[in-house]
Amino acid sequence: MDFVLVNGKLTNSLPISDRGLNYGDGVFETIAVIKQRPQLIEEHLARLNKGCEKLSITAPAPALLVSEIKSLCKSADDQAVLKIIITRGSGGRGYRPDKDSKPARILTLHPWGEHIFHYREQGIRLSLCATRLSINPVLAGIKHLNRLEQVLASIELSNHVQEGLMRDYNDHVIEGTMSNLFIISTDNVIKTPSLKQCGIDGIMRRRLIDWLATRENKSVEETSLTLDDLHEAKHVMMTNSIIGIWPVVYFEKQHYAIPDFVTRFNRSIINKLD
Repeated sequence: MDFVLVNGKLTNSLPISDRGLNYGDGVFETIAVIKQRPQLIEEHLARLNKGCEKLSITAPAPALLVSEIKSLCKSADDQAVLKIIITRGSGGRGYRPDKDSKPARILTLHPWGEHIFHYREQGIRLSLCATRLSINPVLAGIKHLNRLEQVLASIELSNHVQEGLMRDYNDHVIEGTMSNLFIISTDNVIKTPSLKQCGIDGIMRRRLIDWLATRENKSVEETSLTLDDLHEAKHVMMTNSIIGIWPVVYFEKQHYAIPDFVTRFNRSIINKLD
């Protein structure tokens, strides 16, 4: 069963004038909750605040938001998913926001999908999406509420495929519909797409880069990638805050081996990496 807090109250209703509903005017975070503890919470809240700042939305007071998160997480099972949405709040018709709009806070708690662990160990099938990501450096990196590109890309996925790969309009590979991309080349260079023009700067993406440097003594190159880079890669992986690492075992008639560090990293996530 899902649990919902809207502006600190147990309710599942929101005014129809809310700009998050009307224009996708807001930001969100999706957070793993383990034993009622939100994981990597400081990083998530930092990105939430960065997103609010970019959209000129007044971010919630940290103490208030943390208090509401703790209150909601008391209802969680051993493993759950917390979603935080901040909208600009209600306003009149038209794109120009009302300066007096009061931001809305929406916190929802959801069950944890059992398939997550299976794909961590067995790997996933990845397919290429026709839907492209728009280039917008101003919005690059943050998790704003305008997700129609990801919605359309997800509709393309067949039942036997677990994730879709998305490109921008310059044919650069950027990310999955819900995840960040890493590859390991045949000469053992770990690479991940640059996100300066579009895409989400994932919390788990950043954590993996740091973990590889400190625990494995391996650096990651943030660079432009194309489909050729994937076709020539030795390993391909997808990451986000819920799945950890999902190794890719099949993409466009190619089979990939699972890197030896994937299990070590995923176990560190399960064992409260934060």
